[in-house]
Amino acid sequence: MDESRGPLAGVRVLELAGLAPGPFAGMMLADHGAEVLRIDRVKAVSDTPRRDVMDRGKRTIGLDLKSPEGVAAFRRLAERADVVIEVFRPGVAERLGIGPADLHAVNERLVYGRMTGWGQDGPLASTAGHDIDYIAIAGALSMLGREGGKPTPPINILGDFAGGGLMLAYGVLLALLERERTGRGRVVDAAMVDGAALLLSMFYGAVHGGHWGPRGTNLLDTGAPMYDTYETADGGFLAVGALEPQFWAEMLARMGIDDMPDRDDRANWPAIRERLTEAFRSRTRAEWEAVFDGSDACVSPVLDPREAARHPHNRARGTFVDVGGLPQAAPAPRLVGAPRADLSPATRLLDLSSWGLPDDEAKALRAAGVLA
Repeated sequence: MDESRGPLAGVRVLELAGLAPGPFAGMMLADHGAEVLRIDRVKAVSDTPRRDVMDRGKRTIGLDLKSPEGVAAFRRLAERADVVIEVFRPGVAERLGIGPADLHAVNERLVYGRMTGWGQDGPLASTAGHDIDYIAIAGALSMLGREGGKPTPPINILGDFAGGGLMLAYGVLLALLERERTGRGRVVDAAMVDGAALLLSMFYGAVHGGHWGPRGTNLLDTGAPMYDTYETADGGFLAVGALEPQFWAEMLARMGIDDMPDRDDRANWPAIRERLTEAFRSRTRAEWEAVFDGSDACVSPVLDPREAARHPHNRARGTFVDVGGLPQAAPAPRLVGAPRADLSPATRLLDLSSWGLPDDEAKALRAAGVLA
């Protein structure tokens, strides 16, 4: 095992191409040293590197999984794999002949990670959906948005990425760890609806305990004036998170406000919000940044992605990296002392002999249009 590649060095992953959550899980594994081979459609693969951020550090091939030869070749690859990431609707992989039972027959140690929105069973399992649908049914979407407004989806990070891809990567690691004891692989059923529900655990508990009110009226959902965003004189925005009394006092002192109503009385929240709105609009974002620089006031500028890559803190930590001229988030979490990940764009893998497919067989499959 080449430990210089990271903690997952030696772990081989076959990632069946699909929408964002599957590739994101594969990226998480590749970022920490796993050898990830992306299996795409034959016509989708060329010698041009794939520059999608979620394909970084991977290799790719095209394989026709609707042909018997392509399925047989995939099974050969699975014999040498530790993990398969599959992103089809329930039953599709089985119909293709590459479901868990098919692959465990040739490799009982294989961890088979399945990524879907609804899961492998349940009344909605066979239906279509997107992030917004999964977080709606999970109960999460109803809690997002301002008071009196519509539920607001947080783009597709809650279902697809946090509840889906990240949970799949976590499940794969759990199954790999278990395999060290049992010698056998396991099927991971990662459903975005399940993951989104889990992420809201604390808030669901608060709802059922009677400690959380309607959308947009609570401490952490823009209901409270001390946890919200405010516009500045130049059209920028500041994020205020001065929840604790000492941070609140620090913020007001730096703003020069000494007569703010008592924030512990919710009846004062509208007046407090009005005062803060007026005050923050009196200066530009940059001016307020200077006011709060180095303080514990918990006031930060709301940066766009371009600005975030240039922020001094992010630059000092290397939170963003440049890959081929494209800024992107660096791998996380950080394992102190571990080597830097290979973040190069995905390239086609021509020599599949280490995966158990000899060169002459690969050439024959390419000539037949089954492999690219």
